[in-house]
Amino acid sequence: MEVILREDVDKLGTRGQVVKVANGYARNFLLPKRLAVVASEANKKVIEQERMAHVRREAKEKSEAQDLSKLMTGVVLTMKRKAGDQEQLFGSVTAQDISDALAAKNFTVDRRKVHLDEPIKQLGEHTINLRLHREVSIPIQVNVLREEE
Repeated sequence: MEVILREDVDKLGTRGQVVKVANGYARNFLLPKRLAVVASEANKKVIEQERMAHVRREAKEKSEAQDLSKLMTGVVLTMKRKAGDQEQLFGSVTAQDISDALAAKNFTVDRRKVHLDEPIKQLGEHTINLRLHREVSIPIQVNVLREEE
């Protein structure tokens, strides 16, 4: 069965591409999850319109991300946490903590856009990446200081 993909599907194809798949795969997986539609002339026109709307929306999101990255250039976050003698934190600094600190500085960034390999567990200066868009990333400086008692 030939179908037109409405979304990118791993190991199958990208949005708007016409692919040939097994009937059962199309009927039981792709069509119910609205990942694809049956390839017909009418559906090809609808998918083309959706693709154009997606391209416009993607361009707008990219330009907004670039504007935000220009505003965030040079932003340094300072966080105070309790720590032991060897500069080991009693907790950790997570992506949610960084997102909240950015919100306090009037930058709205979702925690899923903060890329940490693992939570920060040491005092000191750390550089983390914010991936604001698929093509727009910006490094942010995070200083973790000892909280005074």
